[in-house]
Amino acid sequence: MSTTDTRSTEMATPTTTFDSTADLSGALIRAAIAHGEHETRTGAADPNWPDWYAAYMVAEQAGTELPI
Repeated sequence: MSTTDTRSTEMATPTTTFDSTADLSGALIRAAIAHGEHETRTGAADPNWPDWYAAYMVAEQAGTELPI
């Protein structure tokens, strides 16, 4: 009997937590600043900014490469 592995082949996203509202607010501010630089580089507004912010905040907290 054959079985198919239906698990995703994508890497798991690291768990992201914030110790306080101030920590979360700071992360949002840093993401907003970095995203502004991203939009300046691309020369266009980013309609998918929530995804970009999320990727930035997770990568920042995980210590991995930040999106550009």
